[in-house]
Amino acid sequence: VFAFFGEMGAGKTTFIQALCRKLNVIEVVNSPTFTIVNEYHTENGNSIYHFDFFRIKKIEEVFDFGYEDYFYSGNYCFIEWPELIVNILPDNAVLVKINVDQGGTRILEIE
Repeated sequence: VFAFFGEMGAGKTTFIQALCRKLNVIEVVNSPTFTIVNEYHTENGNSIYHFDFFRIKKIEEVFDFGYEDYFYSGNYCFIEWPELIVNILPDNAVLVKINVDQGGTRILEIE
């Protein structure tokens, strides 16, 4: 589980698209802003889950769609806008912070 933090336009979706290319995803990778989660498949038939929690207003919304089934599936989960759900991320989740300096350079911090 990878949680991506960064302001609007920092490059979260672009970074996830690049990761999915390296993982041999066969579908087009787009931010699931309105669907909340997209499922992609790799050439090997594995699933990858891509979340966008930008429109989530209450954590109960995440409980309602059964986040545990995704987060604990053993498959890659890439999460944009995870601020509201930090407390329910798995202990081994990787926190990826993308900051943009005044010159437009992206600075990546990984915890």
